[in-house]
Amino acid sequence: MSETVLVSVLIPAKNEAQNLPSLLHEIRTALAGERYEVLVVDDGSTDDTLHVLQQIKAQGYDPLRILHHRVSLGQSTSIWHAAHAACGEWLATLDGDGQNDPADLPGMLALVRSANQGQDPLVTLVAGHRINRRDSASKRWASRFANALRSRLLGDATPDTGCGLKLVQRRAFLRLPYFDHMHRFIPALIQRDQGRMIVHPVHHRHRQAGVSNYGNLDRALVGILDLFGVWWLVRRTRLGTKAVEVVE
Repeated sequence: MSETVLVSVLIPAKNEAQNLPSLLHEIRTALAGERYEVLVVDDGSTDDTLHVLQQIKAQGYDPLRILHHRVSLGQSTSIWHAAHAACGEWLATLDGDGQNDPADLPGMLALVRSANQGQDPLVTLVAGHRINRRDSASKRWASRFANALRSRLLGDATPDTGCGLKLVQRRAFLRLPYFDHMHRFIPALIQRDQGRMIVHPVHHRHRQAGVSNYGNLDRALVGILDLFGVWWLVRRTRLGTKAVEVVE
C-alpha cells in the first residue's frame, strides 16, 4: 500500500459524529482520481464518532482507516499517531469540524507538483491561510494576537499557523520533535530543519454542528509556554550548514 498512496489525509476528531459523514464525502469528491487514504483518529470521543466511522467504513468507504484513543490525547498526538500509521508520501491535515474545505486539496497538490519540478530545495510544506475567517470575533482577535507574537519571535513567515489545512511531506514531518500542541508550530519546525514552505490561500467555513473542543484562554495559556520552547529550539539549531566529506 505504501507504494500506491500519494497523500494520506489525517483528521483528528473528538465528538464530531455529526460533521464527519459530510466531510468524508467531500474528501472523496475532491480527491477522485488521486491515490489517497484517509486516517481519522477518534480522540476519546464521548458521542457516536467511532460508531459513525465504523458504519461509513462498512458501507464501502475503502480509503478510510480508523484509529482510536480510549481517552483524549489532543490534536497533536492524534496527528502524530496518524502520521506514523500513514502510507502516503504526503500528509494532508484537516480539522474534524468541517471548517476546512477539502476542495482546496487538489490545488495544494498541484502546487507541490509544479513547485517541485527541478527545484532544489524541494517544497516540503504548503501551509493554508484562511483568507475569510468564519470564527467568532473573539477567536479572530485571539488568533491575530497569537500570530503576531509568534511571527515576531520565530520569524516563520506564516500569516496563519493555526489553520488546520496543511500539506506536508511525510518524511519531513516525522523528523520534527514531538510535544503536545506541536501542530501549531509546524511551519516554524519545518523551516528549522531547512524545509521550504509555500503559503496558500484556502477557504474557511462555519462549523455545521457541535461545539469547539478548544477555548481561547486554554490556547493562549498553553501557547505562550510552547512558543518560548519552540523559540529555544529554533535558536539552538545548527542544521543550516552541511558537513562535507573529504575524500583526499
